[in-house]
Amino acid sequence: MQIPTHSDEAKAAFRDLVRPGPDVEVKPMFGSVGAFVNGNMYAGLFGDDVGVKLDDAGLAELRALPGSGPFGPAERPMGGWASLPADLGEEERAAWVERARDHIARLPPKVRKAKT
Repeated sequence: MQIPTHSDEAKAAFRDLVRPGPDVEVKPMFGSVGAFVNGNMYAGLFGDDVGVKLDDAGLAELRALPGSGPFGPAERPMGGWASLPADLGEEERAAWVERARDHIARLPPKVRKAKT
């Protein structure tokens, strides 16, 4: 499985897409970054691709856009996720990231496992 290199520029652009909000944080993940709300991931970076986790209707809408596609390794894309088309404007990209945040914010907070 090929894991792409994540440039500092791509990570900075991703951080710019994630708008601050209650219980929102951007954390490092596997050499890249992910956006979380209440401990649940709603957006991530894989190479230069920004991916979002959406409900079925949102996924269908996003996947209908030219340039959208699966998110994650080609051999094993992440279920329930889609990548944003690279040619979307920053406001459109930020709107998709916010839509994913709003969807995932409805889930119960992630409970951290106790360290043993």
